[in-house]
Amino acid sequence: MPTPHHPSAAVKRVLRKLGTDIREARQRRRLTMAVVADRAFTSRATLQRVESGDPGVSMGIYAAVLQALGLLKGLDQLADPARDEVGQALSSAELPKRVRMPSATRKRSHD
Repeated sequence: MPTPHHPSAAVKRVLRKLGTDIREARQRRRLTMAVVADRAFTSRATLQRVESGDPGVSMGIYAAVLQALGLLKGLDQLADPARDEVGQALSSAELPKRVRMPSATRKRSHD
């Protein structure tokens, strides 16, 4: 049995905002919950959970709903290494100060 997940307050806040944004996007498009749920291959009840920011809904469902609304573009960039400033800084900090050739290679190059 999986370990129960208890998301932090920050995670809950972000998901609530995402859900609210999704609801507003649906309403701006004048689409019913039934239409969006059908396009996302999910139930109206699950879409309702998405729009409330339920952390128990899978990321795949959130992505399907975003796609149904034409908002999927950019999701694949969220954790892109090129945009990860902290990760890049940590990688740079671990680079060696000097780079030396392995001893076997040095011997061959002097021959």
